[in-house]
Amino acid sequence: MDLDQYIRFLMALFFVVALIMVVAWVMRRVGMAGGTVRGRARQRRLSVVEALPIDAKRRLILVRRDDREHLILLSANGDLLVDSAPAGGFDSALAKSGDKAFATPPTAAVAAGSQPQ
Repeated sequence: MDLDQYIRFLMALFFVVALIMVVAWVMRRVGMAGGTVRGRARQRRLSVVEALPIDAKRRLILVRRDDREHLILLSANGDLLVDSAPAGGFDSALAKSGDKAFATPPTAAVAAGSQPQ
């Protein structure tokens, strides 16, 4: 092979790489890259909060959807919804229920200066 053939090969390689980069840039500008719709990507309603493998075939997944959390058991035999609760956990659920007597622990109430009942 001559030096001329090597130079033509490298020029063709750089041209193809540059063409791929230009097409990727155009697709990103138009909004077709990544499979997400513009505007909706910032307002995600669904997220995986935590995943815990139990064994080789089972896994617990904590999924947050809007203002709720769902605990799902994934296994080879099928999926099972274990629990569904408001997002934020137990303290948040108590605060939303309006029962303020149980929302703050007695030690925190004494430390804040109020008298225990």
